[in-house]
Amino acid sequence: MPTGAAPVRQLDSPTADELTEIAHKILADYGSSATRPELLRRVAMSATRLGETIRQACRPVDTDAGLYVLRGLSVDDGGIGPTPGSWATAGDRAAAWDLILLLLATVMGHPIAWEGQQEGRFVHNIVPSPGHEDEQTGASSTVLLSPHTEDAFHPGRAHLLLLACMRNHDAVATTAASIRKVRLDADDVALLSRPVLPILPDDAYAAARSFAGEPPKVPTLWQTEAGPTLRYDPAYTPLDEAPADYRAAYDRLTAELERVSVAVALEPGDVLVVDNDVVVHGRVPFRARYDGTDRWLKRASVRVPGRRSRPYTEADEHGYGQSALVALV
Repeated sequence: MPTGAAPVRQLDSPTADELTEIAHKILADYGSSATRPELLRRVAMSATRLGETIRQACRPVDTDAGLYVLRGLSVDDGGIGPTPGSWATAGDRAAAWDLILLLLATVMGHPIAWEGQQEGRFVHNIVPSPGHEDEQTGASSTVLLSPHTEDAFHPGRAHLLLLACMRNHDAVATTAASIRKVRLDADDVALLSRPVLPILPDDAYAAARSFAGEPPKVPTLWQTEAGPTLRYDPAYTPLDEAPADYRAAYDRLTAELERVSVAVALEPGDVLVVDNDVVVHGRVPFRARYDGTDRWLKRASVRVPGRRSRPYTEADEHGYGQSALVALV
């Protein structure tokens, strides 16, 4: 798997300083990064005042790679404190970065949160957690986090995913694979474009997993004017319920995604921006120490208003009872 093959958009020092200073000013005025309405209004107002350089850096993903790394921001490794033992104990650690991500997300679109995940926070802390090592969630460590579409089970999932690196002493790689780079024959594309199987909620959504409604069957692939897109999460797709020809086509898609996958080892201050309709992402296994020095990312999710990259039939899905919270814009 190639390492580090991701387009980079470099912020110059004055631009990085501008963004950081605004984030710190908001934090000083509100005393916390907890995303209450008045703070979100301030973020939205401040985002409109950001310079053209930041807006250009936040322009839509424009290559078949389906992602880019925004570079030039910095992290004070000592100042952010130890890596939290779980998202639930993170509190306001590295809170200025919550606001940096919210500002960037607001330039790109509408930041969203989920009522059923991390207590409705708009910025999530992604850290390894004891007892979750083998799960297919961001809290795992010892297993390969399978490539997947973020929140694939839900029709209101993000269009863009932002992953900001706070700490990564062990150069643990995020994996990414673009549907725009795979090679599939027409028969496989046709099969995978049919709504044959559901995608079930992942382990991070306890309430959704007990939802009583019938799981909707959804297509894995579909075509747009810009090119193919996908909705993919094999760890939560009941593939054994599908006909043999569909399973074989799905296996060939999986093999192709593996073939074109790249491994991006983020450095502190890097922000990986992923087009969630084009790219599936995951993470290589690693051994967590739980000593305050483990890998630590922050994650924000963005909807892009007016974007037409998904089947209209998604509007009829129940979303397993989960509701997205949309930040004020």
